[in-house]
Amino acid sequence: MPYRRAMALCPVRSAPNPSPLALCPLRFALCPVLFIREAIVQTLIYFILVPMVYIAFATFFIGTTLRLIKIFREPKHPAPLQVYPEKKPQWLWALHDTFLFPSVRRHKPVLWIFLMAFHTCLLFLIIGHLELFGEIAIFQIVPHEIFLGQGYIGLILAVALLYFLFRRFSSPVRDLSVSEDYYLLILLFLIVIFGSQMDWARRWYGYEEMMVEDYQAYLWSLLTLRPDLPVAVTDSGHSFMLVLHIFFANVFLIFFPFSQSIHSFLSLPMNKLRRG
Repeated sequence: MPYRRAMALCPVRSAPNPSPLALCPLRFALCPVLFIREAIVQTLIYFILVPMVYIAFATFFIGTTLRLIKIFREPKHPAPLQVYPEKKPQWLWALHDTFLFPSVRRHKPVLWIFLMAFHTCLLFLIIGHLELFGEIAIFQIVPHEIFLGQGYIGLILAVALLYFLFRRFSSPVRDLSVSEDYYLLILLFLIVIFGSQMDWARRWYGYEEMMVEDYQAYLWSLLTLRPDLPVAVTDSGHSFMLVLHIFFANVFLIFFPFSQSIHSFLSLPMNKLRRG
């Protein structure tokens, strides 16, 4: 593959009837340079799409597990003292607080709308990525194509992330923000925008060089530990978007265990603790 593409770019080989001027030593010397450059690019693409994916998932699972073990081994929070505790289904209330954000709805309704839109679309996006591994009957109760939302899921996610980012540039949110908050939101936005571009190109622009089957073949090869990159993955107009999408997703997975994002695993237990 690198050789073919480099030869296609070579000023000598690409000319149908090369003139003596085209065969001058300077231009001829560019062929090895192009070949080396193409080989480096292809090696980098392979590293991002295969080894870095395994590294990212290993870091995510091992790092998150160790972080949670450390958190749960810390001294227990004392039980709340209630004179006449009222019996309630506390786990149901904890689920309500975790997924519906009632306190945010009461005090910041605009933020609540964006939070609900973001988390709902994120759920649909996760379902879409799971369906890339094959048909899952429970998800097809309502028949649909992969991905859900006809491209609008990614658009809503991108708008929501921009809202979360820009609101941190004004007080009082800015005073409570740290650098990690900005880095995380920018990283998530880059993941979403490059991933959505592939879906938009296929659905809205009729640019179908890379089909869902190509993604499935690539992901299945990773899952079965027999990595293989279909030609459509590495040699189509979508390639650079896919590589950037996966690169930023890898960075996020590596960063996750050491960031505030770990709170997503702790929201339900903390709400249960708060409810008593």
